[in-house]
Parts: sequence; C-alpha cells; structure tokens
Amino acid sequence: MSLNFNIAETETFSRSITQPEYKKIYEKIKNYVYPQLKLSPYFGTNIKRLKGEWKDTYRYRIGDYRLFYTIDAGKLLVFVLDIKRRNDAY
Repeated sequence: MSLNFNIAETETFSRSITQPEYKKIYEKIKNYVYPQLKLSPYFGTNIKRLKGEWKDTYRYRIGDYRLFYTIDAGKLLVFVLDIKRRNDAY
C-alpha cells in the first residue's frame, strides 16, 4: 500500500502565485508537480534537498523557477513554502 502525501500551501506561496508571472506556472504545478509530490516528495529528477541551515527544505526545479517545500512525514504533509525565479532564489 502506498502512502499519499497531502499538499499544504503556505500564505507566502499563495501570495507569490497571485503575481502575473507565476499564474501560468501554477497550472503546471497543480497538474504535474503536485501529483508527483503526493507520491514521492523525497526523490525525483527535479528534486534536491538543500544544505546548511536549509537542510530540511527541498526544492523542485521547474525550468527557470524553483518551488521550495518541507515535509512532515508524520502527518504525510508537504508544505509548499514559496516559488522563486532561479536567479532570485539563491
């Protein structure tokens, strides 16, 4: 039996996706990224765990954008923290 994670969007992320440049990418996130994260938020071709003080945060690469999230394994929750353009993210 596979365990499915739920997705929780933070207020910061919700505010970010109201900006015009993120509207189109949000469709891709909902239709393509979220189904992947629900099945396996830890591993994937576009998933990387960050280092240092951000070691509990993961990033999902979507072209020039980075989706940042953390995982609560006990509650099977993926907290989507924010989305940024790559050059603004690091």
